[in-house]
Amino acid sequence: MTTPIIEIQRLTIQLGGKTILNHLDLSIQRGEVLAIVGGSGSGKSTLLRAILCLIPIASGTIKFFGKANHHRSETEFTKLCQSWGVLFQQGALFSSLTVLQNIEFPLHEYTDLDAKTITEIALLKLKLVGLNADAAYKFPSELSGGMQKRVALARALALDPALLFLDEPTAGLDPVAANSFDELILNLQQTLGLSIIMVTHDLDTLWHITNRVAFLAEGKVLEVGNMQELAQSEQAAIKNYFNGPRGRAAKEQY
Repeated sequence: MTTPIIEIQRLTIQLGGKTILNHLDLSIQRGEVLAIVGGSGSGKSTLLRAILCLIPIASGTIKFFGKANHHRSETEFTKLCQSWGVLFQQGALFSSLTVLQNIEFPLHEYTDLDAKTITEIALLKLKLVGLNADAAYKFPSELSGGMQKRVALARALALDPALLFLDEPTAGLDPVAANSFDELILNLQQTLGLSIIMVTHDLDTLWHITNRVAFLAEGKVLEVGNMQELAQSEQAAIKNYFNGPRGRAAKEQY
């Protein structure tokens, strides 16, 4: 067995005096697409923020590439952060910067490349996500929601990350745009060999592009498996989540 790209052991998170995650265990394998799902308030976003080191943990460990974060020097941790890209739910693009400047931003911050090379890389990333060069000099407000998501994805890929984190990647998109975005993510994962961790409520996305799904409830991973396995689960919370009318409709398509 290869070492998991991320290994979470007995993770406990407490916020405002309340335990959100309680001795949670989860491993993410290299090259897979893993989705984190669960009902509202189950701790999905908290888990994602903990993995990204945005909130403190009460106990437990999170290992990247076999090494726990608290064993890393500041330089090592900075380098680790550059090995992942993040697509936030609302895109989080800088409204005062053009599309090109948004994509160039992490390259200016974390590399010593000259301006010409940075622009060339940014234009390549824009093309990689299916946008034409004429979008480069527009501002985010001039783009559709689907195009903004693609720009945010191009920025997340700017530093050629090994890991890609997606927070509700198809939220706010119409069914056609959501399906197109799913296809883009799947194509990028296969072409670039990315390991992808996403939080999503989109049942079509879950059936379409994931290798495994981790279902959160009661502060823990209740079950993890592929969608066929979870759809056949006898656990009440999972059964209710995946076997309602919308869940059955999504299953029938795949």
